[in-house]
Amino acid sequence: MLKKENILLVDDDVDILELLQRHLKSMDYHTYKAVSVKEALYILKDTEIDLLVTDINMPEIDGLQLVKYVAEHYPNMPKLVVTGFPSVEDASSVIKHGATDYLTKPFTKSELEVAVKKAFSSEQSKETVKTPPIKPVATNGGYADMIGSSEAFLKVTEIIDRVKDNRATVLVGGESGTGKELVARAIHYSGKFARAPFIAVNCGAIPENLLEAELFGYAKGAFTGANENRDGFFQAAHKGTIFLDEIGNATLPVQNRLLRVLQEKEVTKIGSQKPEKLDVRVIAATNSDLDELIQKKTFREDLFYRLSVVTVEVPPLRERTSDIPLLVDKFMQKYGIEYKDRYVRIADDALDVLKRYSWPGNIRELENVVQRAVIMCDGKITLEHLPDELKYKIDFPKKGYKTLQEKEKEYIQEVLLSTQGNKTKAAEILGINRKTLREKLK
Repeated sequence: MLKKENILLVDDDVDILELLQRHLKSMDYHTYKAVSVKEALYILKDTEIDLLVTDINMPEIDGLQLVKYVAEHYPNMPKLVVTGFPSVEDASSVIKHGATDYLTKPFTKSELEVAVKKAFSSEQSKETVKTPPIKPVATNGGYADMIGSSEAFLKVTEIIDRVKDNRATVLVGGESGTGKELVARAIHYSGKFARAPFIAVNCGAIPENLLEAELFGYAKGAFTGANENRDGFFQAAHKGTIFLDEIGNATLPVQNRLLRVLQEKEVTKIGSQKPEKLDVRVIAATNSDLDELIQKKTFREDLFYRLSVVTVEVPPLRERTSDIPLLVDKFMQKYGIEYKDRYVRIADDALDVLKRYSWPGNIRELENVVQRAVIMCDGKITLEHLPDELKYKIDFPKKGYKTLQEKEKEYIQEVLLSTQGNKTKAAEILGINRKTLREKLK
């Protein structure tokens, strides 16, 4: 007897869930239902699921985050998205993360059947079609998406090893584009809490007046428009990890509540007097100077100490240049397969330019440059495929050249020697007045 495929249905509309379940049951599939992403994560953790069917627009955590999570943790699981509010941006995002189809509500039973069969057949074809040989990427110590072997990189992984299995709060610092979220994900997914939720929140992307409600939830009637009790990101991360990016942008009211969460291990919804016990690890990240914000009284010093039980400083790319070839290999492999269906190579002089550039945008900028080069090349990246502004700003090695200041000093000394120290005559020869000459001699 053939095994029935298990399909996980996720939608906050129970009527849609019932309709999906009836249709799929009549097609001889076995279904599991979840009314939220949080509930879906529990089912995924304990059940063998063969296909995910999810809505996009849902409270607390949307379906796109679920699609990304499944793509990362269950890469062989096909994904089908259904939505009542279609948009080009959402469609592009879910397809990018491996969704096989994007159905718009209302849809017919036959449309659903075709989409489900397409999802299963596409997954089977992935397993049977031979992929082209690819050059292996350097090992990363078991941390997905983190690549490197430099001393600076290994210092970061050493700290990850020490904190991954405990609940200590971690503060991740570093410039924009260095991979602070990758560090947070590595801490979570390499440790014993990996099967619990990982919730990433960009505190700088959520409007100030909404951030507090989004993080901690709210009670019905707490403010205009609060028509129901709603959990926040902290409740969604219970038993797992919440990653607070750009924590320096959090307002003082948010900081006050966050401090209470860390101190009391409980959270109180806005408009409620009833605290809820919480078991969650907090990882925060910033590219701001928190010391400066503390001096300006815009960031609480006691919160800083609570967050920085363990600190990780992610080095900029210019301080780990030996990792650049490894990262370039990774991105060429990723985009070569995506765009060219084969591995792309790079010329030595082009790689040399990438190694010499200072990368103010760090790894994010490097990835963008390699992605563009892969698109523009015919299997091998050369100098012509790199941006002109990058080639003109590289740090060439000094070949014994002296600085302009050093050359000017030598010339003034030479002129003074020829005039036997006569500053008036020397100023005449140099084409400057005596006052300027005096300033330069100082």
